[in-house]
Amino acid sequence: MSIQKVQGVIAREKGADVEVTTIVIPEPGPNDVVVKVQATGVCHTDLAYRDGDIEDAYPFLLGHETAGVVDTVGEDVTHVAPGDFVVLNWRAVCGECRACRKGDTKNCFNTHNASKGMTLEDGTELTPALGIGSFAEKTLVHELQCTKVNPDEDPAAAGLLGCGIMAGLGAAVNTGDIQRGDSVAVFGLGGVGLAAVAGAALAGASKIIAVDIDQRKCDAATETFGATHAVCAKDLSEQEVIDKVRELTDGFGTDVAIDAVGIQPTWRQAFYSRDLAGRMVMVGVPNQTDHIDVPAIDVYGRGGSIKPAWYGDCLPERDFPTYVDLHLQGRFPLGEFVSERIGVGDVEDAFAKMKRGDVLRSVVEF
Repeated sequence: MSIQKVQGVIAREKGADVEVTTIVIPEPGPNDVVVKVQATGVCHTDLAYRDGDIEDAYPFLLGHETAGVVDTVGEDVTHVAPGDFVVLNWRAVCGECRACRKGDTKNCFNTHNASKGMTLEDGTELTPALGIGSFAEKTLVHELQCTKVNPDEDPAAAGLLGCGIMAGLGAAVNTGDIQRGDSVAVFGLGGVGLAAVAGAALAGASKIIAVDIDQRKCDAATETFGATHAVCAKDLSEQEVIDKVRELTDGFGTDVAIDAVGIQPTWRQAFYSRDLAGRMVMVGVPNQTDHIDVPAIDVYGRGGSIKPAWYGDCLPERDFPTYVDLHLQGRFPLGEFVSERIGVGDVEDAFAKMKRGDVLRSVVEF
């Protein structure tokens, strides 16, 4: 094995348009794997990296919602083999940190990444988005970042489980622990929010209320992803949205409320739309300067729980194969999240479409 040169998409500096350039992939370390990328979703997290909202370690090799085929492996790799069809994950649990030792592997504090860095041709080391960096023809990851799934799946659909869709789905099924007959409200209907809607339907919720300011997304929630009701909040105040949700739940509020946006208005709507002792899940990621303004007595007095959902509290080795199989069986609408298939040079345009709310997921195909 030797170094390889491929084409990939980088963010060179804060706020600048992304660019396609040559990426150098080193020979894999003992537990590293080179994956030939077939499809990578354009996630809001990639835009956040480009804009400096996550860290300042430019240049970034963007991309992380990925499916592909194992190309070459390091000498000690046993988890996968060349030719395996895999979805990449950013929770490759270490098995040794304090969370793993307690059996709480979904909160592993020391996930595995490749032992070597990918670079530009001049030797500049790249920071791979979420430890993956897969807007490229090939990428280098740790073997445990590769989860084998059914090779009959469409790579464009499978790859979306690598981040946003799993985050929303897991927020409903894992973090929210939705049970048959529960009532649920989801605030914000991007890819993450609609995945939460679909997850609530899969879990057997009896009433699923989808809330967004975009009527198109509300319609998609009810027509495609399993919502029983939709509230278009475009011309409504925060309190009017809360009142609408309560009206739909006999005045009590929902058993589970999911904030899939991460801003103050949707957080408060989710918080106050719950039934007493209801569960609230925060899966939308706030920016680094946001604060939540809620009276402490309201937090105390309402009981229940408020939980952040990191990666939908998923375990990739358990969850990715399961939801691929459910999609292939026609029981989960994973393929419906693929809005368009684009080329590697179209990522900047895809960011613009994302910001306008015109797509659920643009997917780069190689």
